[in-house]
Amino acid sequence: MQQKVSKIGVLTSGGDAPGMNAAVRAVVRTGIYYGLEVYGIMRGYSGMIENDIVPLHSRSVANIIQRGGTILKTARCKEFFEYEGRSRAFGSLKKLGINGLIIIGGDGSFRGAHKFSTEFQIPCIGLPGTIDKDIAGTDFTIGFDTAVNTAVEAIDKIRDTADAHDRLFVIEVMGRDAGYIALHSGIATGAENILIPERKTDIEELISSLQEKEKRKKLVNLVVVAEGDNYGGAEEVAKVVKQRLPNIDTKVCILGHIQRGGSPSCIDRVIASRMGYSAVECLLEGKFNVMVGIVNNKMHFTPLEKAVKAKQKISDDWLRIIKILAS
Repeated sequence: MQQKVSKIGVLTSGGDAPGMNAAVRAVVRTGIYYGLEVYGIMRGYSGMIENDIVPLHSRSVANIIQRGGTILKTARCKEFFEYEGRSRAFGSLKKLGINGLIIIGGDGSFRGAHKFSTEFQIPCIGLPGTIDKDIAGTDFTIGFDTAVNTAVEAIDKIRDTADAHDRLFVIEVMGRDAGYIALHSGIATGAENILIPERKTDIEELISSLQEKEKRKKLVNLVVVAEGDNYGGAEEVAKVVKQRLPNIDTKVCILGHIQRGGSPSCIDRVIASRMGYSAVECLLEGKFNVMVGIVNNKMHFTPLEKAVKAKQKISDDWLRIIKILAS
């Protein structure tokens, strides 16, 4: 894979994340600065298969750095799982002479990119765009900071009404496979309990903790639950609490997709811009098939093959902090 890259395509794939537009902007303007032609691939791999590809210029990405979502749209594409679909996608790129790709998405998007690159010798660079922060090889993922701050703002407001009524709120945040949003937002809002997929929920431990707080007349409590918690999410947890502790006024609040939207935070705009710039430089330098991350505030490059296999792990220290601070 020694070819010189002259035309690059950029796409956003999987779940949207605030800051994706900032990354697209950085890719486009860095590419143009270095004399490359840049194309936007609409709706992720679906647009690549259907040849829904448009040229992008400097003005194409004006006034988007502050916008959530993605101007390129995004989609999950079952056709790309099959060789026939990937072959059609390669045909679309070949027609336009695109010989380098930048994929902004999560591990599923990177898995597709790695397979595609191996089969058709197209250099690919991955940018970690996911609110879940579940990709190893980077301290930050594009969208996480905004999503967790959205959750914190919402939970703070819920605490106000919980305090007014002496209620227990079971609050569900996003995180089907990873508990980082629950972990960070729970600690930041002083939640009494945090339930995450990485740790099996001990419902008896939770009930015991709430009973002890009830005895101490601590009537305002927040339980933050990641949607992928093994017990079944906020509704299932609240159902057991209501059965076992009928004297506690228990309410459920599911934050849902508000965590995906909104104007990206300063951190997300900056890291997305740095990653987008570095992605183009990787293609120019022949550093192919890597994920661009940031570790200890320095650019860090992980082979795509490793990036799709490794998961960011939550250490025991975090779990200990939760237990001590919630007491």
